[in-house]
Amino acid sequence: MSQHVRIFEVSPRDGLQNEPRFIDSADKVRLIDLLSACGFAQIEATSFVSPKWVPQLADAATVMAAIDRAPAATYHALVPNMRGLEAAIEAGLDGVAVFAAASEGFSQQNINCSIAESLDRFRPVLAAARRHNMPVRGCISMVTDCPFDGPTDPQIVAKLAGALIDMGCYEIALGDTVGKAVPDSIARMLAAVVKTVPPAQLAGHYHDTGGRAIDNIRTSLDFGLRCFDASVGGLGGCPYAPGAAGNVATESVLLMLTKAGYSTGLDPDRVAAAAQFANSLRPGGNRTIEQVG
Repeated sequence: MSQHVRIFEVSPRDGLQNEPRFIDSADKVRLIDLLSACGFAQIEATSFVSPKWVPQLADAATVMAAIDRAPAATYHALVPNMRGLEAAIEAGLDGVAVFAAASEGFSQQNINCSIAESLDRFRPVLAAARRHNMPVRGCISMVTDCPFDGPTDPQIVAKLAGALIDMGCYEIALGDTVGKAVPDSIARMLAAVVKTVPPAQLAGHYHDTGGRAIDNIRTSLDFGLRCFDASVGGLGGCPYAPGAAGNVATESVLLMLTKAGYSTGLDPDRVAAAAQFANSLRPGGNRTIEQVG
């Protein structure tokens, strides 16, 4: 019996947030509905962040009210604070995520506070989520490299991951936000983190800016990770990380995992259709599926 790997689909949020033109709400709904038919257990559908900072997702509540929810899928949103959590609960989200950085420079650029201050902000959010039985995922950016601070100390990542688990996060997504990680740097980071958080509670979120995301996933599989974030069509990046465009494409991850003998529960034809539609939402789309060995 093959081992199962869970792909956490992030294109509606992390994928679309950095698109230069506003994507119509109806198109966002269609993308999520296409993804719901693929067999994903988890879809990061939107974020409840101030429209001033992420105008692309200002229609979060409207989109969530219009999607056709699949019984087997759960829908998640990024929330930066209590207001975001309350909005996510009101909109009927199944789970939320909080977002910290493993570098002081990026923490200041992204959420205008230090790493320690970001944890202080999250504590009441986690406590409130617990009262509402709302699962919270912890996301850590800059786990190997930062455009402001340079290489990231793996011990900082491990300490931050442990702190988020202690607060009540059920899983930690480890983000190579600028896509500079290579298997060696991923291995160094994971060697430290797995001493604090077991692999079953870790996920890899690897951008493909440097073309190494698939290799980094392979390395992470060797460390026991069985969940990876991906975005159909390779949509997305980070508006606060220069040069970071390009989440790893879900269809490429699916192809690699299938060839390696892992099960995912996903329908490859439906994933390809969702990727084709995702590509139609951005200028210069029609990206071909990466062939991986």
